[in-house]
Amino acid sequence: MIHLYDTARGAVVPFEPSELVTLYSCGITPYDSAHLGHAQVYLTFDILQRRLRDLGHETRCVRNVTDVDDDILRKARELGVHYLDLAAEEIARFDRDMDALGLIAAWSEPRATSAIAEILTLIGTVLDAGNAYQSGGAVYFDVTTFPRFGEVSHFDHATMLAMAAEHGGNPDDPNKRHPLDFVLWQPSLPDEPSWESRWGPGRPGWHIECSALALRELGETIDVHGGGRDLVFPHHECETAQSEAATGAPFVRHWLHVGLVGLDGTKMSKSLGNLVFVGDLLQQWESAVIRLALLSHHYRPDWEWSDADLTVAAARLAAWRAVSDSGPPEDTLGSDEDGLWRVRSFLDDDLDTPGALDALDDEAALGRSVVQGAALLGVTL
Repeated sequence: MIHLYDTARGAVVPFEPSELVTLYSCGITPYDSAHLGHAQVYLTFDILQRRLRDLGHETRCVRNVTDVDDDILRKARELGVHYLDLAAEEIARFDRDMDALGLIAAWSEPRATSAIAEILTLIGTVLDAGNAYQSGGAVYFDVTTFPRFGEVSHFDHATMLAMAAEHGGNPDDPNKRHPLDFVLWQPSLPDEPSWESRWGPGRPGWHIECSALALRELGETIDVHGGGRDLVFPHHECETAQSEAATGAPFVRHWLHVGLVGLDGTKMSKSLGNLVFVGDLLQQWESAVIRLALLSHHYRPDWEWSDADLTVAAARLAAWRAVSDSGPPEDTLGSDEDGLWRVRSFLDDDLDTPGALDALDDEAALGRSVVQGAALLGVTL
């Protein structure tokens, strides 16, 4: 049985899915290249899918594309290009990078702009149910109508206010009834895309886009939902509130959040510009080396990137290939199956990829092939 840390429950708990496992991984806002923080998130979902498939499950992982929001519109404005042209260029680059890293292709990769009809319907449902209100030309979700607001993050009121302000939630918006209320629909600026709605022309808020896509693609309840740790609040908290207000069903069975990757003492961030891009690394290093460098860090804690990780990963890959190419010696103490079962054991313990790598190192040191164990980690020897 797989055990995974669940953010909402705050503990490592058994994960007992049915034959079909649905997953939703919050995807990119395509206004810049994919960096290692992105890669760590999607690699985590990739490893989970590989183990689930190894156990005989079918997986369907949706990874959305936020192709209309404040960030991409601002960047398109700065570059003097159409926001969808910018999105198309960056999506193509992102897909190339993720494919090169050997990630299982997303079952679906829908864009926010493909779901305007579903977004409008969802907002209408929430509004008609009394969980939202119109004010100042916008539609806001009323958090006071959802008693479970805060049960994903478990943050106190002051922390939620601070994080809402940090992530564009604008707690001081005078049109809000409560500072933590969040936008479902907003008027567009003159140079921004706009769609007609019963509340006036405008565009969707950030959170409602993911809810509409998740519900459309995977249904009312998703087995695993997640992304980077910085999405716990406000994004995933707000997603839960509006989705459950609309459907009356549990939105997510298991929340999976990935630690942030830092550089020079600060998390990698497009706004700060302290990024290491996957595409740049692929010009210098074999993709398997980059993959092993990322897998050497457990998915859950924050960690600091160092180029030394690549050197260690390259040496590890060479050692694995050396024994796997030569085959096991006649007096081998075990077979390729030993490494495979050890990798399975570590992955079942909250996706302990560093432990799995160390186990294969031990096998290789004994002269045993590690082809199967490496393959389960997505590494071809």
